[in-house]
Amino acid sequence: MVKLTLYGLDPSPPVRAVKLTLAALNLTYDYVNVDIVARAQLSPEYLEKNPQHTVPTLEDDGHYIWDSHAIMAYLVSKYADSDALYPKDPLQRAVVDQRLHFESGVVFANGIRTISKLVLFQGQTKVPKERYDAIIEIYDFVETFLKGHDYIAGNQLTIADFSLLSSVSSIEAFVSLDTAKYPRIGAWIKKLEQLPYYEDANGKGVRQLVAIFKKTNFTFDN
Repeated sequence: MVKLTLYGLDPSPPVRAVKLTLAALNLTYDYVNVDIVARAQLSPEYLEKNPQHTVPTLEDDGHYIWDSHAIMAYLVSKYADSDALYPKDPLQRAVVDQRLHFESGVVFANGIRTISKLVLFQGQTKVPKERYDAIIEIYDFVETFLKGHDYIAGNQLTIADFSLLSSVSSIEAFVSLDTAKYPRIGAWIKKLEQLPYYEDANGKGVRQLVAIFKKTNFTFDN
C-alpha cells in the first residue's frame, strides 16, 4: 500500500506541478497545507523534513524529497506503468530535462520568485520594468519551444508540461497572455485544461494566486 504525503499550498506553482503528476499517475496521497504566511515552513518539524524550508515536500515511506522537478521524476520512475511522462530515451529525456531546468532557473527563479519577493514579501507596489521584460521573454521562449509540437517537449505529454503549465499559467498574474501574439501557448494551455484532473490540480490554485496579486494593486514602472 503506497503511503504518500504532499506538503504544500495550492497557490504555489511547484506544488501544483507535483499535484498534476500525482493525478496523472492516479496516486492517492494525503495533503498537508503549509501556511507560509504563518511561517510554518520554518518550524522545527518542517525543517527536519526539508532543511531548505521550501514547498513542495513529498513524504514516501518515511523518506522526504523536495524540489518539484526531483519529486515529479521520482514519482514517474517509481510508480508509473511506463516511461511516457519521463522518457528513458536519452535524447527525449534531455529535452524534458532542459525544459525542467528552464522552468526552474528562468520561469520560476527569474520570473515568479523575483516579482513575488518584491510585491508579497517587501510590500512594493512599483515593480521595475525589467521584471515585465523578463515575463515577456518567458512567453517568447515558450512559444518557440512549442513550434511544431503539441506539447512542450515533443509530441507527448511529459512532466515538463506539468512543470511549465503550473508556472506559465501563473505568470498571467503579472502579464496577461496575449493569445494573438502567442497562439501556440494559448492552444497548449487549452489542450491541457481538458485533462480531467486539471481544475483540481492546477486551475483553482492559479485563481488563488492571481487573486493574491490582484489585491496588492502592483504596477510595473514605465
